[in-house]
Amino acid sequence: MRHDDVWRAIDSLAAEHGLSASGLARRAGLDPTAFNPSKRTGPDGRARWPSTESVAKILAATGTGIEAFAALVSGQPALPRGTRPTQRRIPLIGFAQAGGEGFFDDAGFPVGSGWDEIALPEIADPNAYALEISGDSMEPVYRDGDAVLVSPAAPVRRGDRVVVRTRLGEVMAKELRRQSARRIELGSLNPAHPDYSFDLADLAWMHRIVWASQ
Repeated sequence: MRHDDVWRAIDSLAAEHGLSASGLARRAGLDPTAFNPSKRTGPDGRARWPSTESVAKILAATGTGIEAFAALVSGQPALPRGTRPTQRRIPLIGFAQAGGEGFFDDAGFPVGSGWDEIALPEIADPNAYALEISGDSMEPVYRDGDAVLVSPAAPVRRGDRVVVRTRLGEVMAKELRRQSARRIELGSLNPAHPDYSFDLADLAWMHRIVWASQ
């Protein structure tokens, strides 16, 4: 999660209930200025998080489930009140298998018969797939046994966590640090592992991680 994604989700939740951010705060019994733009950055200009208590109160005040709020954070529309998130069978393979041949086509879409399936939240991308993490190379963000949901159709921006595959067949989960017209810089999730820099021509594809089961 990023600061602007969470604040955007709060603004979206307010709008879906016909409220301003201040009105949402009042409905939840919070100080009306709790979500003001001035509260979203500190005196030093660094981005601030809303408190867990304030998020819990606005969810309770609007009857919104945590799954619906998480959808807003990831940029998906919230579910109508009283509905449960639908699930879909998503193709799943182990991260170590992902570098093998026969699991992805040239665009990075899942193909072949070697995939298992897992029930995960509905996502509009018909080519979405899941990878099961193994080992500690992605700690503390993703741990052994976690499943990450990956969307080839999701736009990728600086700071996103992504899965990339090189033309040599290496698959890795990293954070997109910088992308220029010719090169890409990727940060390791585990500080014990090195960062990487590639020519774009050396990458087969790059897809955004949109959800994780942890």
